[in-house]
Amino acid sequence: MKSILTGALLSAILSAPLSGPVLAQQAGDPAAGEAEFRKCRSCHMVRDDQGNDLIKGGIIGPNLWGVVGQKIASVEGYAYGDGLRAVAEADPDMVWTEEELIAYVTDPRAWLQEKTGDAGARTKMTFKLTRNQADIVAYLASVSPGAQ
Repeated sequence: MKSILTGALLSAILSAPLSGPVLAQQAGDPAAGEAEFRKCRSCHMVRDDQGNDLIKGGIIGPNLWGVVGQKIASVEGYAYGDGLRAVAEADPDMVWTEEELIAYVTDPRAWLQEKTGDAGARTKMTFKLTRNQADIVAYLASVSPGAQ
């Protein structure tokens, strides 16, 4: 009996780490994300390459058309903060993945501090999303022709 219990316990322990990341990386819903994007449009817009506004919004933040798969801090004409520019300079090939965007919109300052290694790093984006991040990022992926 002891060996069966030990084997079951060992099996549960070994399989537990595998189930966590799978649940944490559930795909978002692009349609729900488009509706949730209203939280973002006071600062951001989604304008395609032909100049068509998919979502009219502010210009305080960069246009988010094509952001998934795009290099960090690379929108022409946008004045990025020192922190994001530092991340881009440290890793010029780094691109916004869905995972990185979810982490960034959840807590931009913490993400930036982790990436730069600078506890004093600041971001221009002070808004934190506390829910539905995966949905918003799924929407952004749907308007990102370069996303994989």
